[in-house]
Amino acid sequence: MSVFRLCMALAVVLLGAGIACADRLKDLASVSGVRSNQLIGYGVVVGLLGTGDGNSGLTLQSLESLISRLGLQIEARDLNTKNAAAVMVTADLGPFLKEGQVVDVTVSAIGQSKSLRGGTLLMTPLMGADGEIYAIAQGNLVVGGLGVDGNDGSSLTVNIPTVGRIPGGATVERIVETPYHDTEFLVLNLHRPDFSTAAAVAQAINTTFGDGTASPVDASSIAVRAPSSPSQRVAFTSLLESVEVTPDAPRARVVVNSRTGTVVIGGEVKVTPAAVTHGSLTVRVTEDMKVTRGNTVIAGPGGTVVVPDDGVANPDSQIAVLEEPARAFVFDPGVSLASLVDAINAVGATPSDLVAILEALREVGALRAELVVI
Repeated sequence: MSVFRLCMALAVVLLGAGIACADRLKDLASVSGVRSNQLIGYGVVVGLLGTGDGNSGLTLQSLESLISRLGLQIEARDLNTKNAAAVMVTADLGPFLKEGQVVDVTVSAIGQSKSLRGGTLLMTPLMGADGEIYAIAQGNLVVGGLGVDGNDGSSLTVNIPTVGRIPGGATVERIVETPYHDTEFLVLNLHRPDFSTAAAVAQAINTTFGDGTASPVDASSIAVRAPSSPSQRVAFTSLLESVEVTPDAPRARVVVNSRTGTVVIGGEVKVTPAAVTHGSLTVRVTEDMKVTRGNTVIAGPGGTVVVPDDGVANPDSQIAVLEEPARAFVFDPGVSLASLVDAINAVGATPSDLVAILEALREVGALRAELVVI
């Protein structure tokens, strides 16, 4: 069995298994307002072993400003930032985090630094989209990459040495308010909007907690009546997340990755009656130069002399055309994914051939699926 056919067969099995199994509600939807928030800040990493930014103006200005806030007067020309680097610090502030709790941060070089290995991030305020400071980051970096340079210009780089992390490196200083306790209803937002799935979720919740508890709002949201007491609402949400729902079959789609040649066909894809002829034409042109030499005959008193001429190069082109026999197959009404894969594999189609066949089927209206190219 070819690798391509094996992958397609595995996709059929996984798609069939995924449709048949019920999923927990916490895997299908999220509670509106319960979300993380992105934080960002600018900082300086020090303690590097000569792999910093050098005499970069940005880093020199940052260190000068930082040291002046500590009560020292210093000029930029007195600093050498080969052991320091300007960095951007990012973090995700999860929901319900309180003051004093910690979050992980990612530190990325933005200057000429070759490696952040062994560095220490100095105190860096992290701001949200509103410009307010929500956390303060500081600590020693953990860098998984490694970079080495030789005197002869050679270099070796393993992973990315200019990006590091600080586990628990930021302390939360401000709470992000959420509407979780302030609304009468909990709104569940499906990760993949679907009208049938939204109706199934509401029905499963009403079956578990009683009629009128949940009602679908649209293809993405379901409103659930929740207790007003905070403690009861938390317990209710935990029970709500454990409700099992069988999601409706996804929309029929064929996804093609144009960069890698990966083709994924959904389990609901069907083909109406169509005939497909698949073949390939190969034209091979071989260029060669044929050298022709002539002779010049000179007759004189002493006899006849034959002098060879300079060679003349003449192009010699050979064209060969190879056309493989066209292979045809017919799709009967309502052909399923398995039959489609078997028919295409039977003619030895490559992933690029498969894309061409699917595009042709869509153009004639025989492919009952959405063709998505990513």
